[in-house]
Amino acid sequence: MEPRIRELLQAWPTMPATVIAERIGWTRSLTVLKDRIRELRPVYLPADPASRTAYAAGEIAQCDLWFPPITLSGGFGQTRTATRLPVLVMVTGYARWLAARLIPSRVAEDPFAGWWELIAGLGAVPRVLVWDGEGAVGQRRRRTTVLTEAAHAFRGVLGARSGSAIPVIRRPRGWWSGPTAIWRPRSCPAGPSPVRPTSTPSSATGSRSSTSAPVGCWAVRRRIGSRPTGPRCCRCHPVAPPTGWQASLRLPRDHYVRLDADDYSVHPAAVGRRVELRADLERVQAFCDGRLVADHARCWARHQTISDPGHLQAAARLRQQRAALGPAVRAGAPRRSSCAC
Repeated sequence: MEPRIRELLQAWPTMPATVIAERIGWTRSLTVLKDRIRELRPVYLPADPASRTAYAAGEIAQCDLWFPPITLSGGFGQTRTATRLPVLVMVTGYARWLAARLIPSRVAEDPFAGWWELIAGLGAVPRVLVWDGEGAVGQRRRRTTVLTEAAHAFRGVLGARSGSAIPVIRRPRGWWSGPTAIWRPRSCPAGPSPVRPTSTPSSATGSRSSTSAPVGCWAVRRRIGSRPTGPRCCRCHPVAPPTGWQASLRLPRDHYVRLDADDYSVHPAAVGRRVELRADLERVQAFCDGRLVADHARCWARHQTISDPGHLQAAARLRQQRAALGPAVRAGAPRRSSCAC
């Protein structure tokens, strides 16, 4: 019966063993037949050569959040694990140029601000940016990449249609295990310093292919004899995209604004007026009619109140001036003070 089995496998290499047993009229143990078919089937299957993954300079860069098993001090006596203070990592597929940036949260505003810093440090935009299902960037739905509104806006600023970077979301199966894996956590240079991340957020750049200390991205790598960027890269946009936190609100009487669970003081002269709040990974600023009315270092601890002594003194003076106007004025509607601060 073996010649008949070979004929069936030659016509249909993937024919199930149960169908073959029915075609040849097999009446004995099916296990014996399956074992023999398992030995014969590879002869009739087409060759399955393995592919080698290769990238051109500037073609692709992989981005992801790294959660090292450490605990960092967030200031004000608070400590936070790596899941609350992740490290944003980007590595190019050709030159293995690696850059990392400690960010205060996984809220969309912070990863995009750190992402732009890493791209600006590279000096060019890779044609394809690969993510592994980060919620702030997008997700996979029915084998297609669905980007968030913020990711679409960020992509639009990076370049024109023919030269813009294309974020790709990989399947959620562990970003270090697939064929596009080009960096592993153990390959990262020295991790972010756990000392005072609120004042000096840590960042690192370097290359796995270089045996020297971290160098600039335009340096020629010894092992590959080339630079990490190439003709496939897009030119970096001269104007930074609108990343970070942005909000417009009317300043309440307590002259504090809240950002990421922290309260920051604003000059009380802007009470009752509309202020524009802008923040990135390092600074928190507020503007009223184009004038700077608050400028604080970004606090990476949570549920803290950050006060500027000058704002507190100005608030005390304004309260004294209002008290001197008498009870009739104090009982009326609050005056709007000019924003000359």
